[in-house]
Amino acid sequence: MNSKYYYPTKENVWQGRIDGEEENTQRWHQAMQCIDLSKNELPKLHNGRRGIALLGFACDEGVRRNLGRIGAVAGPGALRKACANFPVHFRKNLLVDVGDIVCDDGNLEASQDALRATVENLLLHGYMPLLLGGGHEITYGHACACYNILKASERQLGIINFDAHFDIRKPGPAGPSSGTGFYQLAMDAKARAEQLRFLALGIQPNSNTGLLFETVKEHGGEYLPADYFNHAKMDALLQTIKAFINNTDGLYITVDLDVFSAAFAPGVSATAYNGITPGENFLECFRYLLRSGKVMSIDIAELNPSLDIDNRTAKLGASLMFEVVSAHLGMQF
Repeated sequence: MNSKYYYPTKENVWQGRIDGEEENTQRWHQAMQCIDLSKNELPKLHNGRRGIALLGFACDEGVRRNLGRIGAVAGPGALRKACANFPVHFRKNLLVDVGDIVCDDGNLEASQDALRATVENLLLHGYMPLLLGGGHEITYGHACACYNILKASERQLGIINFDAHFDIRKPGPAGPSSGTGFYQLAMDAKARAEQLRFLALGIQPNSNTGLLFETVKEHGGEYLPADYFNHAKMDALLQTIKAFINNTDGLYITVDLDVFSAAFAPGVSATAYNGITPGENFLECFRYLLRSGKVMSIDIAELNPSLDIDNRTAKLGASLMFEVVSAHLGMQF
C-alpha cells in the first residue's frame, strides 16, 4: 500500500436516515464497514459469504490533461452520499468501504499504479471491487489489475465500456489522460503479442473522429452506437453482448456517466444531449451483464458534482451501484 496515494474513509462520512436498528430496517450507512487498508486486513469471506469493496478514485488529473472540465475529483464523496440511505438487502454478505486512491501531486501514472495494486489486493481477497470515480483515467489502472489477476491462470479478460467516447486517443505531450486508457491497454496487449478484447456501448458518432474509429478497428475492438438502446434494436444489442462475453472468462465493466443523456447526467465533463436514457433498455443490458456470473470488477466514472443539477448524476451513479450490490450480494428484483 502506497500511503502517499491512499486515504481511508472516515466513519462519519456514512450518515443518513435511521428507521431502526433491526436488520430489516437498516440502510447502507448503518451496515457499512470502513476499512483502513494501511492498518487492517479485509474481513474474511467464509462459508460462501460474498463481499463488495467500495474504492474511490479521487482524481481528475486525466480530465485536466484531456482539456476537460475538472471537478470529478469530488465524485467518490458525492456517490457515497447519494447511496447512504439505500436499504440493506444483502443481509449476511459484506459491503465495505476501503477508502480512496488520490492524485494530489499531479502524478497520474503513480496514482494509476496505486489503483492497480489496490484493486489486485481486493480481488485476491475474494471481493468484487466497485470503484467510484473520478475521471475516466480510472480505466487504465483498473483494467491492468483485472488483467493481472486473470493472466495468472491463463484466463481471458473482456472489457465493456458504456461510453459516448472511445477513449482510445494516443497520448499527447501532456501524457496519458482520461481519453487514452484504451490506447494504453491496446499498446500493452500488442507488446504481449495479444489482442485487447473490448466492447464499447453507447458510442456517439458526432463525438469521435474518424481516426478513433480506425484505431478501434485496428486493435480489434467492437462497438455499438447509442441508437442501439431502443426497442427496435434490442435483440441485436443483446446478441452482441452475449457473443462478446461468451469468449471471455472475466469481465471488467466501466460506466462513463457521459453515455447518458444530459437530462439525466448533467454532472459530467462532456455532456451528451442525445445520450442514452437509463431506462428499461439500458437496465436490461446492465442487469444481464451483472447476472452473467463473469463480472469481476466495475467502476462508475466521470461524475463531476460541481456541474451536477439537483444531484441527478450522483443519484444515477448511485442507482447503478445499487444494481451491482443487489445482483452480487442480495435480492434479485
